[in-house]
Amino acid sequence: MSVNQTLDTIFSRTSYRGSFKEEPIPREDLTAIMEAGIAAPSGCNRQTTSLIAVDDPKLLRKIKDLYPNPSCQTAPAFILVLTQQIVGVDGHYYHVQDYAAAIENMLLAMKSLGYESCWYEGNVRPHAAQIADLLKIPDGISLVCLLPVGIAADEVVRTKGKKPFQERAWFNGMVSEGQ
Repeated sequence: MSVNQTLDTIFSRTSYRGSFKEEPIPREDLTAIMEAGIAAPSGCNRQTTSLIAVDDPKLLRKIKDLYPNPSCQTAPAFILVLTQQIVGVDGHYYHVQDYAAAIENMLLAMKSLGYESCWYEGNVRPHAAQIADLLKIPDGISLVCLLPVGIAADEVVRTKGKKPFQERAWFNGMVSEGQ
């Protein structure tokens, strides 16, 4: 069901863990993707999220050697997501929400430009210090996510279905109206 282009992109996006075609990603596309990321909302406007695009083949190889995830090995580019814990004006930290919003914006931008990706976070963290050293990321800034960017070489399929709307969303309370 086509409602509009934005919703079509949202509903067609899925985590892609397959191989990528050996086609470089144009810098203007990587720039547009990162601009979408930093356009995301930020708690108390602290702008805690930073990004590094990696498209140099030698540097990509070094990162792939440090992070040997099979589905990242053929990616022609990565976007690495960095965060800083900066307290908001209300005394709370919003860095997780900030980078999550940036990642979702970038995943949608990638899909709209014809690329696929997957959000790799938890299993990147054991390798984060080594990758941070390689990329000269200063202390106080943490690498939290790696996004491979590329054109799918395999069929893109949604591997897991979503629970029905009625099990996850309600109006005016967490019960159906009329109950």
